[in-house]
Amino acid sequence: MRWLVGWSSATTGPAAARERRSVLPVGAQLLWGDPDPLWAVGDWRPDEVRVVQADPETRLAVFGVCGATDDQLRVGLFAARGGALRHLTAWPGSYTAVVQVGRRLTVTGDLAGARPVFHTPWEGGTAYATAALPLADLIEAGLDVGHLAALLACPDSPEALGAGTPYEGVRRVPPGHALVLRGGAGDITSYEPAASLAVGAPQLAPEQAVDGVREALVEAVRVRLAGPRHAPDPDGRDGLDPGPVPGMGPAERRAARGGPVPGVGADLSGGSASGTLALLAAGLPGPPGSLNGQGERLLAVTFNDRATKGSRSAREAELERARSIADNPRLRHVVVAAGEEALPYADLRGPLTDEPGPSLTSAARHRRRLLAGSADHLVGHGARQVLDAHPARLADLLMDRRRRHLLCPVTALAKADGGSAQSALVPFTVYRAARRLARTPYGAGIADAARRLLERRFADEPVTGGAVDASLAALTWCRPGPAARWLTGEALAEVSVRLADAATRTPGAGHPGERRARAALARHAADHRVFEQAAEVRNQRLHAPFLDNQVVLACRALPDTLRVQPGARAAVLRSVLSGAGVRDLPPGWGATSHATHAAAVRAGLRGAIDDLLHLFDAPLLADAGLVEARVVRQALRSAAEGAALPLDGLAELVATELWLRRLLMRRGTCWTGEGARQRAVAGGVVPRDRL
Repeated sequence: MRWLVGWSSATTGPAAARERRSVLPVGAQLLWGDPDPLWAVGDWRPDEVRVVQADPETRLAVFGVCGATDDQLRVGLFAARGGALRHLTAWPGSYTAVVQVGRRLTVTGDLAGARPVFHTPWEGGTAYATAALPLADLIEAGLDVGHLAALLACPDSPEALGAGTPYEGVRRVPPGHALVLRGGAGDITSYEPAASLAVGAPQLAPEQAVDGVREALVEAVRVRLAGPRHAPDPDGRDGLDPGPVPGMGPAERRAARGGPVPGVGADLSGGSASGTLALLAAGLPGPPGSLNGQGERLLAVTFNDRATKGSRSAREAELERARSIADNPRLRHVVVAAGEEALPYADLRGPLTDEPGPSLTSAARHRRRLLAGSADHLVGHGARQVLDAHPARLADLLMDRRRRHLLCPVTALAKADGGSAQSALVPFTVYRAARRLARTPYGAGIADAARRLLERRFADEPVTGGAVDASLAALTWCRPGPAARWLTGEALAEVSVRLADAATRTPGAGHPGERRARAALARHAADHRVFEQAAEVRNQRLHAPFLDNQVVLACRALPDTLRVQPGARAAVLRSVLSGAGVRDLPPGWGATSHATHAAAVRAGLRGAIDDLLHLFDAPLLADAGLVEARVVRQALRSAAEGAALPLDGLAELVATELWLRRLLMRRGTCWTGEGARQRAVAGGVVPRDRL
C-alpha cells in the first residue's frame, strides 16, 4: 500500500519540533521538512512522486500518474499560490497534489473519490494522509461502530456516512474538495465549478458531449502509455525470489511464483468498458508494450470462469466477443482459465485494507487474473457509474419539464419485464414514481429513509419484478442498502438518527438524480480503492481511466436526455471508438455481465458455506452489536440453497467481518519513535482476551 502523510503544526518552537520529530512513519521518504513536513510511504515508483519548487517556502508535490509537464506544474503552483485550485485538478491522470505556500498547505482529492484525503487533529495541529489507517495509528483511534453500521445500512448515502471513517477522530475530505491547512487549523473547500442559481448552465449538444468524452478517454490512456516502462527485477533482487532451484533459472522462478510481465496491458472481458480501453490503447501511436522493443503488442487478459455451469452460454458468448476484439495485430490475448478454486469466497485470506469493502470476498479471484497481466494494467472500473443514468434521473427530467424523454426508458423497462400481464402498467407506474420523487423535498426524502430503517422496510413490495422493481426502488432520495435487513434494531436506530440529523442540517440543492449518481460514483470509487489494496500484485499498478478527473467531468457534461436512453453507455463508447477509427465491433458488444457475476457468487457461496458459517459462529460484528450471529447464519444457509436474497448484502457482511478480524489480529504500527505504540489495535469492539 502506498500513501503520503504530513501535518501542519500550530506551534513551531524548537521543543515542539523535537517532540514531533520523535514520531516518524515507517519506511518513509522525506520530501520536505519542518515545520510542516511531508513524506511518501510505500513502494512509490520514481516517476510517481514529482516535486517542483519556486522558492524555499513555495513548492508542489504530485503523487501518482499525472500528464502535466514540469512547466505546467510550475504554472499550477503559481496559480495555487493565488488561490486557484482547479488548475491542480485539471491535468490528465489520477494523482494527489500537495501545495505549500509559506505556512499554508493545500491537499486536493479527486472528483470520484478513488484518491481520498483523510485528516485528524494531532498535537495541537492537523495531520493528513491518503490512507486512514496510519492516522488511526498516530492518534491511537478506536473503531467507530456507528460508521460501520451506516456503511452496512446505507452504503451509498452521504447523509448517513458523513465525513467519517471506520476510525474515531479520522475524517475524510469529500470528493471534489481540498483540505486547506493554515498554522494547524484545517478548512475544507470545494474546487468544482459552482452552478449559477439564477440561470442554469446550458447543456452541450449530444455530439459535442460525446466528443469531449472521447478526447478525455484518449488523453487518459495516452498518459499511461507515455509513462516509463516498469518491470520486476529479473534477478530476484525484489526480495521475492526463493533462491536457487535445480533446473530453474530466475525467469522460470518468477513465472512459477507469479507476477506481472513488463509493459502495459488491459482487461478484456468482452464488455464495452474494458474493450474500449484495450482498443484505444492498442490504436494510439507508439509501442504500448514492454522494454527494449520486446513484446510491443498490448497484453489483453480475459478471465474464463469454468466453474459456473449455469451461465455457460453467456460466458462462452463473452469469451467469443473478447477473442473477436483481440483479433488485432497490436493486441496479444491471454485467457486465464480457473475452476472452483477461483470462485468468490473460495479463498478468504488476504492483506489488511484501509477500509472494508465487498471486494474482500473475491480478491483472490481477481488476483489470479491480475497475475497474468502487465506491470501497468488498465481496468474498466467506474464506466457504469460515470456513463449510465441512475433511475432517479427520470425525476430530473420531470423537474426540467422534459416529459417526452421518459418514453424511451419506460418502454425499455416494459420490454425488460418479459411481456407479462402487468407490463402494460409499467410506463404509468414508473412515471408516477418519478413524479413523486420530483415533488418530494430533499429533507422529506431523507426523513422518510430514516423512518424506513426504524420500521425495517428495506424494499418496496414487488410490482412487476426484475429491472422494473429495481428502478422503482431506486426512485428515492435515499434508500437502505442490501445488508440493512440483517442489522440489529439498535444499529438501524443509530443510522436513522444520522439520517434525521442530515435531513435538518444538510442543504438540499440539486436534483435527486444528480445527487444519487454522484453518491453512487463515490461509493464505487471507495470500493475500487479497497479492490486495489486487496488484490494488489507486487510491482503492478492498476489504472482506472474512467475515474480520472477529466473523464468524470466529460461524462458529467453528457445531457440527461442522452443518458436515459436504453443502452446509452454502449452507444457512447461505440461513438468514442468510431471517432478513434475503430468501427468493426463484434455482435453483442456492450452486453452486461450481471447474470454471470451473480451465478459465480452463488456458486462460490455454496462451495464455501461451511467456512462462512464457521466465520459467523462468534462474529466480531455481533460483539459490536451490529448483527445477530444466528440471523446471519440462517441467511447464509438460505442463500446457498437458492433463496432470493440480496447477495451483495451478504458479501458486505462477510467482508466487514473479515476486515475486522484482520484489523484486530494486526501487530505493529505505521510509526516509529518514542510516542509510537508497539502494538496497534483499534479498540472498543471486543474484549482483549478475544485478540
